[in-house]
Amino acid sequence: MKRAALATALLILAMSTVGCAAADIPTAEETTMTETADAALLTAAASGDADAVRAALADGADLEVRGDGGATALVAATKLNHVDAARVLIEAGADVNAKDDIQDSAYLYAGARGHDEILLMTLKNGADLASTNRFGGTALIPASERGLLSTIRILLDAGVDVNHVNDLDWTALHEAIVLGDGSSTYVEVVRTLIDGGADVTIPDGEGVSPRRLAADRGYDAIVAEIDRAG
Repeated sequence: MKRAALATALLILAMSTVGCAAADIPTAEETTMTETADAALLTAAASGDADAVRAALADGADLEVRGDGGATALVAATKLNHVDAARVLIEAGADVNAKDDIQDSAYLYAGARGHDEILLMTLKNGADLASTNRFGGTALIPASERGLLSTIRILLDAGVDVNHVNDLDWTALHEAIVLGDGSSTYVEVVRTLIDGGADVTIPDGEGVSPRRLAADRGYDAIVAEIDRAG
């Protein structure tokens, strides 16, 4: 009798274990629902529909699901400067450092393009200041290239390395000179970088100093800013 009772108990336990394991496996319907929610999240983020983003997340969408080009919903929203959608995603815990296939993250792209509202949100939510783009540059370097003064100030205040050298052997100062147009905007960019600690003695990959780069282009006001820095 004892053996029979033991055998019965073991059988019940085995059946229970199998049942639990089966319960952990998503059904085809559940899988389809999740995939639908994921697709809805990516679409909502790209269109900037914050309410639809919330709805997709409530339906179980994967916050870090990847869409075209390996972009997360947050990267997709950031590239189109959809501030409200980005805010919902970031508040839900989206990774601000997750990169797409061309090494753009929400933080790096917002910094490179002057999407300051999103940039500030990423900085408050774990942005990696040392992360680099596909050219090996920090967010500060393309911001300086494009003359994005407010963005440059935000990044410098956050503590981004002003003297980081990218894969092209350029710092933010080099790019402001070489890829800028020498206008008053770029004079202010150079001044801001220098005031933020830019080393005016660092040469480019050819050994040319920032002063010489500016002088060769006839950017006298930038030369004066560099001379002012000593």
